Amino acid sequence: MIETDKRKAIYLLHQEGMSVREIARRLGLGRNTVRRAIRDQGQTVHTVRKDKQHIDPELLRRLHQECEGRVQRMREKLVEEEGIPVEYSTLTRMIRDLGLGSPPQTRCQRVPDEPGAEFQHDTTVYQIKLGDQPVKLVASLLYLRYSKRRYLKFYRSFDRFQMKCFLHEALMHWGYSARQCIIDNTNLARLRGTGHQAVIVPEMAAFAKQYAFEFRCHEKGHANRKAGEERSFWTVETNFLPGRTFQNLEDLNQQGLEWSTSRLENRPQAKTGLIPAQAFDFERGFLTQLPPHLPAPYRVLAQPSQLKGIDLENP
Repeated sequence: MIETDKRKAIYLLHQEGMSVREIARRLGLGRNTVRRAIRDQGQTVHTVRKDKQHIDPELLRRLHQECEGRVQRMREKLVEEEGIPVEYSTLTRMIRDLGLGSPPQTRCQRVPDEPGAEFQHDTTVYQIKLGDQPVKLVASLLYLRYSKRRYLKFYRSFDRFQMKCFLHEALMHWGYSARQCIIDNTNLARLRGTGHQAVIVPEMAAFAKQYAFEFRCHEKGHANRKAGEERSFWTVETNFLPGRTFQNLEDLNQQGLEWSTSRLENRPQAKTGLIPAQAFDFERGFLTQLPPHLPAPYRVLAQPSQLKGIDLENP
């Protein structure tokens, strides 16, 4: 049954001479539904809603305290001791209206998509079959928020050095860097504190400076601050991994690189229709262009000759 307002709209549009097809398209209805509404000549069915049930707020506050917030027990006492029959859903609504329940979960601050402002990084663990052997692998993904570009790579393990190598590969692939990298409160980059009070590991802060960005941790409990990153992992699970076979880690990463760059960058985004490759052409004017020969991260390993005469247990 269609709503009264839509029924009226159908009849008025029909009176103005609009075709059934056009009315159906504009209102998102089936043509037969429109025809039936026109035949009814705009007659509406009025329904009268019963008054909402009322329970003394002071009684609810007292019971909430006595029952330690247990709504089911509150309902039992209302029925058995006060003689007030009430539905569970109605009681929970009343409790929420009085502010007696758990405080509502606050969303993180809505940050507009600003060109050149940020990219997001996160990791997750997947069990993927390489050949005939299922293996646990760490997926690392970088997401350029404004233009929706992505860079994906898998690792057998992921530490601070691997994080630097991954960021170097991704940013050098793009050739540009945004002003900040949004991360969770991971110990790979965070020294102490959380959210805006987080202190970044000096090694990682110095690394980021070379690429003209800063690490920034989202507030604790505000994982939706990286919603684009989370959606990207969902796309990996639902679009990249199903129906593909991988011979080894190198084959997996080769397919992941081709999928996350060539395919996704030229595919319109579901809601906005934005094409990342085209959006990046616009955004590059707001990004920092990186030197083409920026050196990759490296580890200093001691040579065997340097270890002679050194007591490894008591250096």
